[in-house]
Amino acid sequence: MDIFDTISARRSIKEFTDREVASEQIERMLSAAVLAPNHRMTQPWRFYVLGPEARAGYGRVLGHRKAKRVEEAAAAAAVIAKVEQSHRDLPAMLAVSVVVDENPEIREEDYAATWMAIQNLSLAAHALGLGTHVKSGAVMDDPGARAAVGVPEGERIVATITLGEPASVPEAKPRRGAAELTTWVS
Repeated sequence: MDIFDTISARRSIKEFTDREVASEQIERMLSAAVLAPNHRMTQPWRFYVLGPEARAGYGRVLGHRKAKRVEEAAAAAAVIAKVEQSHRDLPAMLAVSVVVDENPEIREEDYAATWMAIQNLSLAAHALGLGTHVKSGAVMDDPGARAAVGVPEGERIVATITLGEPASVPEAKPRRGAAELTTWVS
């Protein structure tokens, strides 16, 4: 499969089979991730491969955040338990953080470079027959999430990536063509 086919065929996968992801496959994806463009070669990305208990801990934190929208205590507890278990049961999960530089310009460049590393990782996973679902959001800054992942001070979680063999692959979502979004400037 060439790179254009890989880019075109990649999807966010939300349902995985029970098949475990081999550490060698994860290492290969991480090797592709660190080849991302990085303006000053700061290599700001950090990767955390989460085992079942770390995944469950992260899921518990996410579950507590979701449970805040549920008024009844037993229903809220059920939400927490369900999210915790669903994360424990994932075939694999990574958290990706960026080292936070004091210089705002470098911090912005490093954040962009970390997302390019995430894209490399996602495309590498697809080429290996695996699927990914990249997630971001306010939970990334939650102290409980940081603790569950083991992220030290001086780093910021930018995304989590669920990973595994796709149980199903969704259809492509409609997108605007590049021509609609491009201005040629002379």
